Amino acid sequence: MIRTYSDLSKLKTLEDRYKYLALHGQVGEATFGFDRYMNQEFYRSREWRRVRDDVILRDNGCDLGIEGHDIHRGLYIHHMNSMTLADIRNRNESILDPEFLITVRLMTHNAIHYGDERLLPRPPVERRPGDTKLW
Repeated sequence: MIRTYSDLSKLKTLEDRYKYLALHGQVGEATFGFDRYMNQEFYRSREWRRVRDDVILRDNGCDLGIEGHDIHRGLYIHHMNSMTLADIRNRNESILDPEFLITVRLMTHNAIHYGDERLLPRPPVERRPGDTKLW
């Protein structure tokens, strides 16, 4: 399945967008192995930084591009479709296409990769008169 920003933007809630993007990976699963240096070179490139800035502006610096879910630190740009070593070597245009990128906070990024919905931001607990529990 190819995930796109156009499809993602039709989903209104953070939970629905998370479910659309969830990869259900394993903690410690190797992504680039010994070729990780190529991944890091890509993320330091001028082209990546320019696209990254454009995506942040498009998403208003909000988690999964949803207003009201502002990211104050730990901002990442997530490739909605896994990037491979071949994509970097062959300079696949899709890895720099905003249609396949979304702004996320670190915990949301981890939730997407590892399938842990508990990492998603939760609204504050509403306090009520007579409520004796702290949280």
